Amino acid sequence: MAQQQILISAAALHAASGDPAWSIIDCRFNLADTDEGRRSFEKSHIPGAVFLDLDRDLSGPVTAESGRHPLPAASAIGKRLGELGVGNTDTVVVYDGGSGATAARAWWILRWLGHKSVFLLDGGFSHWQARRLPVETRLPARPSVHYKAQANPALVVTTEELAADVPGIPARNLLDARDRLRFAGAEEPIDPVAGHVPGAKSLPFADFLNADDTWRPLAERAALLENALGSDRDVAWCVMCGSGVTACHLAISGLEAGFSEPQLYVGSWSEWIRDENRPRGTREG
Repeated sequence: MAQQQILISAAALHAASGDPAWSIIDCRFNLADTDEGRRSFEKSHIPGAVFLDLDRDLSGPVTAESGRHPLPAASAIGKRLGELGVGNTDTVVVYDGGSGATAARAWWILRWLGHKSVFLLDGGFSHWQARRLPVETRLPARPSVHYKAQANPALVVTTEELAADVPGIPARNLLDARDRLRFAGAEEPIDPVAGHVPGAKSLPFADFLNADDTWRPLAERAALLENALGSDRDVAWCVMCGSGVTACHLAISGLEAGFSEPQLYVGSWSEWIRDENRPRGTREG
């Protein structure tokens, strides 16, 4: 497949500032303090940006069977985008505090809805600030529009599909973006059970980042993916994490490196463990 440009630099975004055909979405979020992102946005953000919350906007209601961040209804997130003034033909740029961990979910949601032009700010808001680029505290007042949301179910793999053929999971090339200690079951700071889906491979999203939360050069990111998937860019693969958020980070690097579009296991580990009868791996693999 052809490589796709998804990352955008702070300089390039600044150059497009004020263009009415562009929409900027702030996705800052902290699992330990779920209101911190909105507070940070209200305190300071990239001029013209609107805000989407991971729990309230980029996820649907949690149920007894779901993971921590199930997909929102396409109609619900489409309605919210329209309320914020984001149109179907806009060039959209998403960002978070730095690493892209939550902004990647917003990028994926828009792609799942069929949006054609979505970019992610390399280095996020921290990099924007480090470059002394303008910020504002004024909350946006964009006119609402109609956003037509058409979800693509082919981009999703479900728990039911994976659980129905556990021996076949290795052939799906399921990559887990959590850190290696969580994958190996050595520690679990978020979910009640440690371990990983049997047959999945560990590929932490943090390996794709520099120390300052900018993304590593594409050649280095491509090498990480080739080590996990092989050199065939048309290979089928899937991505997962704890709740279908940081997994989207791997999808971005894959598409930029020319790999085929992966499926997202939205439920991820937090949904897999809802049923204690599902098998669990507890060693590196």
